[in-house]
Amino acid sequence: MPAIVGAVKVISVGNSGVFNIGDVLNISPSSTAKTFAGAGSFNTGDYLKVRNNYSSTNTYDKDFADSNINAII
Repeated sequence: MPAIVGAVKVISVGNSGVFNIGDVLNISPSSTAKTFAGAGSFNTGDYLKVRNNYSSTNTYDKDFADSNINAII
């Protein structure tokens, strides 16, 4: 559905980021990344109190490839 968009200010877009305004059929990434982190790693905010008595991150991955990307340039 079409929309009317007012002023937009874009400071930056990452190397493989996508910025879209309006209708789109398909947005495909040009790169992927896998991140491993323990409990409470990505918490953000003011006055957080996180208590993790035991944190273990399983990094074993039996797959050869998780996100296969076929780039059309």
